[in-house]
Amino acid sequence: MLLRSYGVKPRLSTKSLFHVNQSCLHFNANSIDTQSSFPSSEPQCFIKTVCSQVYESYHQRAHLRFSPPKLNLDINPYSLTHEQAITIVASLANEAGSMVALSFFYWVLEISKFRHFTRLYIVTATSLIKNGNFDKANEVMQCLVRSFAEVGRLKEAVGMVFEMQNHGLKVKVETLNCVLGVGFEMGLFDYLEKVFDEMSERGVCGDFSSYKLMVVGYCRMGRVSEVDKWLSEMLEKGFIVDTATCTLVISLFCDKGFANRALWCFDKMVKMGFKPNLINYSCLINGLCKRGSIKQAFGKLEEMVREGWKPNVYVHTALIDGLCKKGWTEKAFRLFLKLVRSDNYKPNVHTYTSMISGYCNEEKLNRAQMLLSRMKEQGLVPNTNTYTALISGYCKMGSFERAYELMDAMDEEGFAPNICTYNAIVDGLCKNGRVQEAHELLREGLLHGLQADRVTYTILITQHCKEADTELAMAFFGKMVKVGLQPDIHSYNTLIAAFCKKKKMKKSENLYEEALRLGFVPTKETYTSMICGYCRDGNISLGIKFFNKMNDHGCVPDSITYGTLISGLCKESRLEAACQLYETMMDKGLSPCEVTRLTLAYEYCKKGDSAIAMVMLERLEKKLWMRTVNTLIRKLCSEKKVGIAALFFHRLLDKDRNVDRVTLAAFMTACYETDKFALVSDLNEKISKGIVQMSSVRSPSVVISAFNRKSRGPTYRIS
Repeated sequence: MLLRSYGVKPRLSTKSLFHVNQSCLHFNANSIDTQSSFPSSEPQCFIKTVCSQVYESYHQRAHLRFSPPKLNLDINPYSLTHEQAITIVASLANEAGSMVALSFFYWVLEISKFRHFTRLYIVTATSLIKNGNFDKANEVMQCLVRSFAEVGRLKEAVGMVFEMQNHGLKVKVETLNCVLGVGFEMGLFDYLEKVFDEMSERGVCGDFSSYKLMVVGYCRMGRVSEVDKWLSEMLEKGFIVDTATCTLVISLFCDKGFANRALWCFDKMVKMGFKPNLINYSCLINGLCKRGSIKQAFGKLEEMVREGWKPNVYVHTALIDGLCKKGWTEKAFRLFLKLVRSDNYKPNVHTYTSMISGYCNEEKLNRAQMLLSRMKEQGLVPNTNTYTALISGYCKMGSFERAYELMDAMDEEGFAPNICTYNAIVDGLCKNGRVQEAHELLREGLLHGLQADRVTYTILITQHCKEADTELAMAFFGKMVKVGLQPDIHSYNTLIAAFCKKKKMKKSENLYEEALRLGFVPTKETYTSMICGYCRDGNISLGIKFFNKMNDHGCVPDSITYGTLISGLCKESRLEAACQLYETMMDKGLSPCEVTRLTLAYEYCKKGDSAIAMVMLERLEKKLWMRTVNTLIRKLCSEKKVGIAALFFHRLLDKDRNVDRVTLAAFMTACYETDKFALVSDLNEKISKGIVQMSSVRSPSVVISAFNRKSRGPTYRIS
């Protein structure tokens, strides 16, 4: 057995080691076992002396509140050998009691050479188990765990705990929690799950602290799926989380893109009796706003107020920032004014910065400048983020001279431009075709000690993807990972879209799988790019598979996603499936783009099912219907399908007498070229009678051009 391998054997005789008289303690040297490893009288005397001092010191301090009391021995601990230490513990336990032995154990444990001596722990714990003192025996095993973890021997210590359980130790949940706490500090996550399961099988069930340790440990590592698993188990067992754990979980879920899951967990905890505080509500509202779930964020604001919590400036700032990011700056400004007029809270630098950033995103630079002035009047000092927001706004407008002036102003006010400032200008320059200038500016920033961040690399990756240089884009992606920067889902989206555009679907699949392995949540753009790539590649079945997977990650397809798949189905002449998808799209209130409408209608016309095309288009509002039918007539006329074009043309006249000049010219030309003179004559007659009037309204050439290219699908630009 494991304990026997450490040479633990009873060394104690049945004779009393201690003889106590009224005034002092006398140690009986003859009571030492003859099999002791110290045959000479000198070691025996030394052991007798130590035991006597321990016993005396213990009883002198037994009245103190500490249990066991801290000993005060007149002994040089460094003179003790390992064998002497365990002999003293065993002797004390046998004659003076396990608590006296435990006092000596703690005293000797302060010496480094004994901290990792396994037999010392075993002998002490065994003596406590023998006396039925399982609480203190567990404390000894917890000391073992902590001490051995210091030198990387945690697994050995845990193995010893299990072995001691086999020898009668009733392991307490506190010992399990000790292992979990130490293990998470060492990063042994998978091992700890096995320990937890093993303990459960051995009858040691985790308590609130056990589950909290697992949840908090995985939260700190950012491992969402494991947090979700352990939190679910924790809630199923009826444990209610504390406010600090709630904040950690909500923050992680929201940061990783699982805002809906965060909301669900929050509501579940509240139903179980959890009482959220102001910080919990603030954290959830902030997370929902960052993910764009503004309606839900305001719902939580109302709940928060009902529960008696007054929203502070941080909650207002989160909501203002969320509204601005959605492009709802006027609503944000109304909330901003409410904060300005409040007697309790006033906007801070972050509130002003969010509002300025919102106006800059909408290219309302005058309002942004007005807020900057107002901010200074209030005695608030703009920070680097404030100036960066303004610089970004001017770059979007193409006003790079003004952007450079603001950079100089930052320097004068003692705010050195950071990498975010450079990113804003570099991104603007790239989007305006001034790529060389962008590279030079970035090089200048790096020479001044700035470090490129994930956004910097994403801008460069996006630019090279735009130029179809996927090789260089991947080189920058590799460099980003090499320098220790974690790519985000937007970086992956950019590369996936670029490879899909080139029909390199294997590479796109690899990037998609890699993003999933890293715990990223695919977005609508991710799936739309993949679907588009498969449709381009002629693999519509995989496109449909990815379309069906969107719901797994909470992605709602938009009109571009539907349009991409509809175009792919039309290319394979699967019109029934395409029409079904079109109807689903319309039922959901999504407006199909003109290319989608035209593609599907034209394919039915080609097949001779113009009636279906007519019915399908009738669901459109009049303006969209007119645009679509005008373009469809021209397309049909260009291919000499005059009979079908005539059906749509006459339906067009029924809805509006004002006929587009280009459509009319195309129709009449097609009639002449196909000898449909009767149609021309009838039309001329209607024009002369004023029944038909010509309009100068024209459909945008970009739509006709896109339709003639057979809808190559969307391209997303991620910045």
